Amino acid sequence: MTATASVSATTVTPARRALAVLTRDKPALAGAVVLVALMAFCFLGPLIRPTDQVHTDLGRANLPPGSPGHPLGTTDLGYDMLGRLMTGGQTSLEVGLAAGLLATLIGTVYGAVAGYFGGWPAAAMMRVTDAALAIPALFLLVVVATIVTPSKPVLILIIASVAWLSPARLIRGEALALRSRDYIHAMRLMGGGGLRAVFRHIVPNAIGTVIVNATFQIADAILYVAYLSFLGLSIPPPAADWGSMLSTGITYTQVGYWWLIFPPGLAIVLVVAAFTFLGDGLRDAFDVRLQRIRRNRR
Repeated sequence: MTATASVSATTVTPARRALAVLTRDKPALAGAVVLVALMAFCFLGPLIRPTDQVHTDLGRANLPPGSPGHPLGTTDLGYDMLGRLMTGGQTSLEVGLAAGLLATLIGTVYGAVAGYFGGWPAAAMMRVTDAALAIPALFLLVVVATIVTPSKPVLILIIASVAWLSPARLIRGEALALRSRDYIHAMRLMGGGGLRAVFRHIVPNAIGTVIVNATFQIADAILYVAYLSFLGLSIPPPAADWGSMLSTGITYTQVGYWWLIFPPGLAIVLVVAAFTFLGDGLRDAFDVRLQRIRRNRR
């Protein structure tokens, strides 16, 4: 029986152990549930309750919540608020997810290359990163967004072009620690090249850090979408996102149209908090030292 227990303990993979830790983290689980619910609301909701989000109807503008056929009221142009919240969420989530993942991908490759190869080229690469990080990200976003016409692909590229800087610094630190490991030296002795070391050893062994950072990058990207939309640099109408809905609603605060502000603002807070809680849970799940402490306590 002891042999069976030892065999089963050795067959537990790091991924399964991380999943077990994650499932015991209540805030992370709550974040995952909220994300699934928001995804279903935004992408499945319009299929269940379709609304016209293209043609305006000024005769039904600014109807309060509870009006017939409009449980959350209508916007200043007569759009159904509930339907607008769904379609706007599609834009915010699509751009945020794509931009966050693209920024993580670029930053991971850039940082891994700089950390593994070292020397003056890596130093020059990181000086470029440091210089870009010294400029406020929102300022760079506003400058780029005013030069080009916003659209979903353009917004994704704009946000990713700014957001990759932090992952690059983070992964560079991981690469500096990993390049001195024994398996890297063994790979070199067998004739392996630098690119093989980066993509077959450095990046896979830093995957925990990459996944955790990706969740935070997605949360930041969703906030960047809201920032740009609030400043009027979003996708042109009739398309919408939560940030542009919030920006439009602000102009009606003095007349008491709170339903134009509260739903999109709450949606932004919920999705960013959910990704943050999930990222914290993933960080604890992939932290080997924390897992060892928990096993020793048992």
